[in-house]
Amino acid sequence: MRIGSLDILSIHDGTAKIPATEALRFVGPSDDPWAPHKQFLTEAGELELAMGGFLVRTGDRVVLIDTGVGSINRPPFVGGAFLDSLRAVGVTPEDITDVCFTHLHFDHVGWATQKGQIVFANATYRCHRADWAHFVDGEDPGSARKLAPIADRMEFWENDGVLFPGVSVTGAPGHTPGSTIVVISDGGEQAMLLGDVVHCPIELVEDDWEAIFDVDPALARRTREALARELEGKAIPVAAAHFPGLRFGRLLPGEARRSWVY
Repeated sequence: MRIGSLDILSIHDGTAKIPATEALRFVGPSDDPWAPHKQFLTEAGELELAMGGFLVRTGDRVVLIDTGVGSINRPPFVGGAFLDSLRAVGVTPEDITDVCFTHLHFDHVGWATQKGQIVFANATYRCHRADWAHFVDGEDPGSARKLAPIADRMEFWENDGVLFPGVSVTGAPGHTPGSTIVVISDGGEQAMLLGDVVHCPIELVEDDWEAIFDVDPALARRTREALARELEGKAIPVAAAHFPGLRFGRLLPGEARRSWVY
């Protein structure tokens, strides 16, 4: 995806195939809420979630937004391809200057460290302070162990604003306390990287869906609904770390329901 003079590259790490009812739930009245959305399911009725992140070069910075699930190979989560995907676009771990996390769930910080070692040795790491407080300073020993090696490299944002030229952040809480949308903009154009505000485009098409993994489901729903209203009918391409193929799409208005197009 090209936005002005900036390229956003999808960096694949792997996939997870999860029974649809264990990933998303429909909270409105319907006999078969998945019937209009079979295109998002496998033949076995699973939701196939991409794992990975995005790469943006801006000025002298080489920025990663999220780092996939890591070297995990425990179905349904199968990762391990992130560094190879970077090399395929001519980037080494040493080239990365900045790593920005949309939030700190394990499948977004997988390549921050491996076996206690920092993977992107020259990078500054960034996330919303509320997520660090929740996952690392809170009661999640797994996150604390995983992210401890980068603690002295962390910088935090607390408010919406510009991180670097062309890269800004806007809070979108609910999935996690510090869940964030990253906005890439240049030359009057913009695109949004949604993190896990949305796991599947279906959550933008209809309001009556929620992710089972949301920390605060009610707040997450309000955030998604506001996002859908903002995007509906506009020419803003959006992608998320679990969208099929990490592809960008757009949300179109409709009488009965919105529609999603790639």
